[in-house]
Amino acid sequence: MKTIKYLFITLLTSTLFVACSSDDDNPPPVNEEEVITTMTITLTPQGAGDTVTLQTRDLDGDGPNAPLVTVTGNLSLNTTYNGSVILLDESDPDDVENITEEVQEESDEHQFFYTLSNNLGTVSYSDLDENNNPVGLLFSLQTVASTTATEGLFTATLRHELNKDAEGVSNGNIANAGGETDISESFTVSIQ
Repeated sequence: MKTIKYLFITLLTSTLFVACSSDDDNPPPVNEEEVITTMTITLTPQGAGDTVTLQTRDLDGDGPNAPLVTVTGNLSLNTTYNGSVILLDESDPDDVENITEEVQEESDEHQFFYTLSNNLGTVSYSDLDENNNPVGLLFSLQTVASTTATEGLFTATLRHELNKDAEGVSNGNIANAGGETDISESFTVSIQ
C-alpha cells in the first residue's frame, strides 16, 4: 500500500512540474512603451501671420544632458492657431521612428493635455479616437484678446493608458486622468 501511495505522489508531482513548465514557453507579449526623444508642436495661424514652432529634443533620454527646448517666434493676440504634434524617437540617428503613428494607432489609450498659465488662451481638441474621446495630436489654440503683451507657459503632456471616462478628462483636465506620462514639456511663450 505504501508503494502505491508513493507512486501516486510521484506521478502527481511530476505532472504538476510538467504542467507548470509549459507556461514558460509562451510568455504573454510585452507592450513596450514608446521612446520619445523629440516633440514638435506647430501652431499655424488661421488667416495671416507667422507659424510658431515649439520643440523639445532630448536625444540622451535620462542621460546627463538637459533637453533642448526651443520656441520660434511669438504668438499674436486674439488669434486662432491650428496646432499639430509630431513625436519622434531619434535615439538611433540611422533609424528615426515616427512615434506619432503609434499614438494614432493606439489613440484610445493616449491623450494630450494642454495647460496655459497667465490666461494666455484656451485649447480645443480637433481629433477624436474610435470612442469619440479626444486625442490631441490636432487642436486649436485661441489666444487672449488682451491689449497688452503677456508671457506664460504652454505645457503639453501626453498620457498613456489613462481613464478617458473620468470626470473632466474629455475637456482636457488632467487631474483625474491617471495613466502614465509619456512626455511632458513646458514652453515659455509670449503673446504680442
